[in-house]
Amino acid sequence: MNKRIYNALLLCVLVFSQVNVAANDDKNAIKTLLSTTTPHVQLANVYDANNDIAVSRYLVSEKFDGVRAIWTGNQFVTRNGNTINAPHWFVDVLPNVWLDGELWTKHQDFASLSGIVRTIKPNDDDWRKVSYRVFDMPDKVNPFNVRYQNYQRLVSNINQPHIVAVKQHQFTSNETLTAYFERTVQQGAEGVMLHLASAKHRDGRSSSLLKLKPYFDNEAMVIAHLPGKGKYQGMLGALRVKNSDGLEFTIGTGFSDAQRRIPPALGVTITYRYHGFTKHGLPRFASFLRVRTPE
Repeated sequence: MNKRIYNALLLCVLVFSQVNVAANDDKNAIKTLLSTTTPHVQLANVYDANNDIAVSRYLVSEKFDGVRAIWTGNQFVTRNGNTINAPHWFVDVLPNVWLDGELWTKHQDFASLSGIVRTIKPNDDDWRKVSYRVFDMPDKVNPFNVRYQNYQRLVSNINQPHIVAVKQHQFTSNETLTAYFERTVQQGAEGVMLHLASAKHRDGRSSSLLKLKPYFDNEAMVIAHLPGKGKYQGMLGALRVKNSDGLEFTIGTGFSDAQRRIPPALGVTITYRYHGFTKHGLPRFASFLRVRTPE
């Protein structure tokens, strides 16, 4: 199919899907059209209070520490296009439209959730703990405040407890935003997301979508295991890692005893959290968060 024709057809499907789901005879064709090996997702920049943005122009929601899942119209995929094998009962209620959201269980439960989502043959009992938190219904036409109304309406019509519309809030000042942020983090959230209400969906990283977290995080490759001392004798003391900027440093906190006994393997990528940088440009107070899950 000519690429220009394909793109035109895709745009038509996404626009009209908000008004009317296609007739049954056309469902298979639409599912094929919406499916993609590499979904076009929007990625967030980091919120910087020094930039003095107009907070009232943004819609703000909780940032869930889940597994990003794009509903293509017929299946869940990760942002890198890998299939997520959810049970039929979980996905059969979802229509032939493009949705973006997080698969989530509860706060501070990412390791358990990751195991559930990565299973090739889904376990019904495990998946009954999971909800799909919809935070966007992307198209190339409507601004985010309209897309928010659209996904709210869609989820309400689905009327299933495991499909949840992420609530958006609006604030008039940095003080009210900060109060919401602190309250949400205290309840166990990873942070908050700020969507520019007037912005249309854009592929890739965008300043129209900002993340505000109580700490920064980044990824690094494990290059060495350093032995433990004292109560960690015979176990892992720290990881020596190298991040994407080529900086090498040591991470010695954040590990459970089980992870110290069987540490992340050499060559794997881990996610670490930190609080700014030292005068030498190294992450300050870096601590282990988790092994990165392949997407």
